[in-house]
Amino acid sequence: MPRPSRRKGRYAMKFTALKKHIESEGVQPVYLFEGEELYFRDKGVEMIKAACLSQPQLNYTAFDGAALKGDKISRLAEAVYALPFLSEKRVVVVTEFYPAEREYAAYLRPIFEKPVESTALLIVNAGGKPKAGSCEWKKKPNVTFVDCGRADEQDAVKWVYLTLRRAGIRADGRVCTDVVRYCGGNMARIAGETEKLKEYAEADGRAEITSEIVDALVYRDAEYKLYELSQAAARRDHTRFVQIMESMVGKGYDENAFLNALCSHFRTLYEVSSFKGSDRQAAEALGMKEYAVKKSREQAARFDKDALGGYYADLYGVLARARAGEITFSAALKMSVGKIFFKTY
Repeated sequence: MPRPSRRKGRYAMKFTALKKHIESEGVQPVYLFEGEELYFRDKGVEMIKAACLSQPQLNYTAFDGAALKGDKISRLAEAVYALPFLSEKRVVVVTEFYPAEREYAAYLRPIFEKPVESTALLIVNAGGKPKAGSCEWKKKPNVTFVDCGRADEQDAVKWVYLTLRRAGIRADGRVCTDVVRYCGGNMARIAGETEKLKEYAEADGRAEITSEIVDALVYRDAEYKLYELSQAAARRDHTRFVQIMESMVGKGYDENAFLNALCSHFRTLYEVSSFKGSDRQAAEALGMKEYAVKKSREQAARFDKDALGGYYADLYGVLARARAGEITFSAALKMSVGKIFFKTY
């Protein structure tokens, strides 16, 4: 786990380091929780509130950043400067807050240059590309930046392992990895499925979670099922491919939706395998997340690139015929399986 770094009065860390940071350094006056992982952002706010507040209804204030424009930003500043009631600290949260630099200078600069020790100000943003002229929170003084981007697989696996271990439940690395992969790396799903496993183990008096239990209880999301489909195709395992396909069609997918998802999946594998740059460069060029590029390249490496291009072209052609009414989508599904398994490239 990376250790928090401190530079020019600011801490920076992954979300997974936040708990230890609070225990060792205490709650800081200003936090920026930023990244696409909603679970991390929400959990970070909960951790700060738990550390600061015994009566949240008295000392907690939340703002919608989109509603704070111009002089309305002064309401946020007033909330930060307000004294806590029957408590040592207040917590003020503002979500999706992207003021202009001129608004920061007019209303907020003193809060950052001379932080209010009795208040924890939490700025909670999904992130993304900022608008021109908007405030760059990471560069402001005394900001503790908590990276809430998607966890890499190793961190997510460790989180599952430690969460179960704290509950007195054993689980080996393979089991924890399966939980993460079945959930497509989505931390909200990982947390929910891990809680389900805990409850099952406790109710059944079990001290260990096995692969068989994970296979029986953890729902594989569509992203993982598409991964399994592509791996079955790479292994030329027709029986397994059809089993997975049948588990999807009719259970959230009709033939049209399934073929669209499968065609899009092979297109992605072909594009990432053809791109020569780094994962980050590919993500920017293809409009994907860097993590998704990395995992897609791992899948694509199991195929010959010509085969990937052939699968995509054939699936696209079959879909076009079905959309034009030349064949039914049921027939298109059978044709697509035939082209994947019985056509050479």
